[in-house]
Amino acid sequence: MTAKYPSSRLGRLWAGWRKEYVSGEVDVTPTGFEEKTVFETMFEDSQGPNSDNYILWEGAHCGAVLNRYPYVSGHVLVLPKRKVGDLVDLSREEYSELWEGVRLAVEAIHKAYCPDGINVGVNIGKAAGASIPDHVHVHCLPRWKGDTTFLTSVAEARMIPETLSSSWTNLHAHWPEQ
Repeated sequence: MTAKYPSSRLGRLWAGWRKEYVSGEVDVTPTGFEEKTVFETMFEDSQGPNSDNYILWEGAHCGAVLNRYPYVSGHVLVLPKRKVGDLVDLSREEYSELWEGVRLAVEAIHKAYCPDGINVGVNIGKAAGASIPDHVHVHCLPRWKGDTTFLTSVAEARMIPETLSSSWTNLHAHWPEQ
């Protein structure tokens, strides 16, 4: 029988270790912080940008961090420090600083990874794909011609060539001065 879809001839990569996270079977909220998002606690406990907390930049209202579940090396999240679920609920100051943070992240990604392109996107709400729907965040991802970096989304697998610590060191070294 001939395969109905050409992709059915492709091999499969399995990442069973991600199933609990993707399916929501495991609560990723840190113990003792049930009312707060992981992002809120990250900034409350912050000693500023460092490789232990993966914070790359902190402004007065927003910050940039490495995604702990990256699609690719150099996957940065820019977000408000305050728990806000939608862009329309940000103050003018938060909104302005959020997009300044995105600009800084894109500049650092260009310098650190020399990608062919960069994806910048926001998923607002669980139905749109937000894994932490109560805390809006902007994804900034380096992309290359011919890459297959959205394995995480479509196949529950990921191919990451460097550790989070290496990504943090690379991006932090290229983060624009202010």
